[in-house]
Amino acid sequence: MTSSAGPRLLGPADVRSLAAALDLRPTKQRGQNFVIDANTVRRIVRESGVGPDDVVVEVGPGLGSLTLALLDVARRVVAIEVDPLLAERLPATIAEYAPDHVDRVEVVLADAMRIDQVPGPPPTALVANLPYNVSVPVLLHLLQLLPGLERGLVMVQSEVADRLAAGPGSKVYGVPSVKAAWYADVRRAGAIGRNVFWPAPNVDSGLVAWTRREPPTTEVTREQVFTVVDAAFAHRRKGLRGALRGLAGSSEAAEAALAAAGIDPLTRGESLALADFVRITEELHR
Repeated sequence: MTSSAGPRLLGPADVRSLAAALDLRPTKQRGQNFVIDANTVRRIVRESGVGPDDVVVEVGPGLGSLTLALLDVARRVVAIEVDPLLAERLPATIAEYAPDHVDRVEVVLADAMRIDQVPGPPPTALVANLPYNVSVPVLLHLLQLLPGLERGLVMVQSEVADRLAAGPGSKVYGVPSVKAAWYADVRRAGAIGRNVFWPAPNVDSGLVAWTRREPPTTEVTREQVFTVVDAAFAHRRKGLRGALRGLAGSSEAAEAALAAAGIDPLTRGESLALADFVRITEELHR
């Protein structure tokens, strides 16, 4: 599917020129830090494993740095942008920098956290420089909304990348770790320096890669399991007997459910794997 005339990628001068033409002032509220380094977007696409058969969802395409790199390898890109100014400009940028690829991209003006469908063929991959202030809810929402997503790679704040990829017992293991594990096997895929962005963020960035796997087989729902996960980590210093008291109705009921699930009532949530939370939820709903 790759055209002989591949896209031209954006460099620092291109990004600043596009921003100046739009009189654009990047805002922290929308997490607008634009990638200005072509090698970085090439690396992201390479690490993502996207190929010529993939339909890719990109969230927050901004000025188009990553979009152009994705068009060089993917069959189709659906770019979801919440900023009307950027969404309106992106097709013209594609036409200028990747004229042979304009029919393979669709720009959707929408909030990725509230979108309820993606136009066209079912997406198979998610690749994005996610807005850092909403990266986890956006990722979890799209994993739930788009079951055809087979794999993906997202750039997020470094600490968030650590949390998403953490395993039980880690100091940073928590709600994002468990909920992401419901959908996929997640791993850290590298670090990104601050100097590849304009404006440079005040935090370090990290890459998170994931591969879809089947959710646990259970008689309870995902929502019920996630409610237990939220409660278990709401008071990190509490043992599960106390943390789950509100859901169970009493400490005694919580202790009985934990015992039936084979979990020490004084155990804390950060030591449990997803399968443990599923067993606890099943016992709470028996």
